[in-house]
Amino acid sequence: MWLFREGSGRICLDYVRTLRHRGAPAEVEELSDPATLTAWVTQFGPWDRMAATPDIRAVESARTLREAIFRVVELARTTKGAVRPSDRDRAVINKAASRHVPIPSLDEHGELRWAAPDPIAAVLATVARDALDLVTSPTAALIRRCAGESCQAYFVDLSRPGNRRWCSMDTCGNRAKKRNLRAREMHTPT
Repeated sequence: MWLFREGSGRICLDYVRTLRHRGAPAEVEELSDPATLTAWVTQFGPWDRMAATPDIRAVESARTLREAIFRVVELARTTKGAVRPSDRDRAVINKAASRHVPIPSLDEHGELRWAAPDPIAAVLATVARDALDLVTSPTAALIRRCAGESCQAYFVDLSRPGNRRWCSMDTCGNRAKKRNLRAREMHTPT
């Protein structure tokens, strides 16, 4: 079973994390095939399992959406004022956002059930809508890039002082602390 990274503060930023170590030699594509896309949708969507598996075109489309969201988030993070993405990125995100989202309903046993004509597209519509909301809201000013070596993951900094440095203290933060400790120990006279 796949476990994808969570904890960025927004589902669209967790989605962008599916290309780990972006731009580094150790870059890892987590949406490599239909099974991994299904696993991501299962982990982040409202379904505990999926009846159908997407085809490779759906995977390519999902990656295209991810990259468009990445570029628009980067614009929002680095510019002040209105975000003006490329026509192509805007079209990709708007098209995904226009699809049906998961629809909740209460069944006869009082349990919550979810439905969508296309579960993959429905969860990706939720991701696209979240990206549109994020980059057009004041929260865009709180988007940060992880200071971890080769991580590059985005997160929303909701810390009280507004100076969070790592996507996760458990991973990148601890690695940095260990590196700093080793460096101090090496330079401490014995």
